[in-house]
Amino acid sequence: MILAAGQGTRVRPLTKDLPKPMVPLLGKPVMEYLIEHMARHGIREIMVNVAYHHRKIEHYFGDGSRWGVEIGYSYEGVLDHGDILPRPRGSAGGMRHIQDFSGFFDETTLVLCGDALIDLDIGAAVHEHKEKGAVASVVALDVPPDQVQYYGIVVPDKEGRVQSFQEKPRPEDAKSTLASTGIYLFEPSVVDLIPSAQNFDIGSQLFPMLVEQGLPFFVQNRFFNWIDIGRVSDYWSVLQRVLRGQVAHMNMPGREVRPGVWVGLNTRIDWDRVEIEGPVYIGSSVKVEPGARIIGPTWIGHGSHIRDGATVTRCVLFDYTRIGQGMAFSEMVVSPDYCVDNKGGAVYRGDDNCLLRWSDARA
Repeated sequence: MILAAGQGTRVRPLTKDLPKPMVPLLGKPVMEYLIEHMARHGIREIMVNVAYHHRKIEHYFGDGSRWGVEIGYSYEGVLDHGDILPRPRGSAGGMRHIQDFSGFFDETTLVLCGDALIDLDIGAAVHEHKEKGAVASVVALDVPPDQVQYYGIVVPDKEGRVQSFQEKPRPEDAKSTLASTGIYLFEPSVVDLIPSAQNFDIGSQLFPMLVEQGLPFFVQNRFFNWIDIGRVSDYWSVLQRVLRGQVAHMNMPGREVRPGVWVGLNTRIDWDRVEIEGPVYIGSSVKVEPGARIIGPTWIGHGSHIRDGATVTRCVLFDYTRIGQGMAFSEMVVSPDYCVDNKGGAVYRGDDNCLLRWSDARA
């Protein structure tokens, strides 16, 4: 199951018009990489709970046949005076809603969030889960002691049985350095413990219940790549790593026309009169005028237009973004409606202090 019903408030404005799992990386939604990874490991049936902007997820992924899987959806909302309004049920409540409707969770189930990149060995995780006789397992990563304050920390005993949790503890108060990655394995008996028709959370409610009842609940300390897009600054950092080729299974699209520079179809670039320093991807139907300067790692979404004398340095340009003549952008995420610096500070079209000339920004 992929958890995809949240609002993604911490990555606004990226999620102003998109559900968080649809935020693009190399032109593909982050959730698509998860589905590809699960398909490689033989998972064929995937449920997705949806709420905010649910149609964008459903329309893009459809029935899953493009990836060799079957995808189903569980909408969490209400009909109010003719309007369909999202009403998320919580991560565990969403699972129970599905179970009450169809009994989907009839065997060991992998549950994960739809907004992170992973290369977890799923087969090995399932094997350890079954070998220990666990009814629930949480996959964790060992993080440096000074980083525990950014994560939910799992506190196990010597055998790996979960004893307690700490939510973003101060380094001096942390009882462990195992950070929960939001990846879980559940047996059907665990889903049966979730109360029906209630908002119920996995981390703050279900897990303490499992500990209190003394059920076989274990943490798995695994070494794998887990790239969480929890904040705008994370998104910018992830794309910088991706463009440098530092993330496995994420290959640059398009055609490499010179070292470190990839382009899509139907681009208009006077290569002798622009300065482009890779790694840079330039999408389909992009126009780069003479005198423009692009310094990588930079992603330029399709349909964008960079005017003469403009400089774009280590940026992400969403589709159909227009950079005005002589404008300079550095370490930013830029769309036709807003721009965000690499720390998450945002300005919107029409703001007096916005660096982008918005009258020029909409292609």
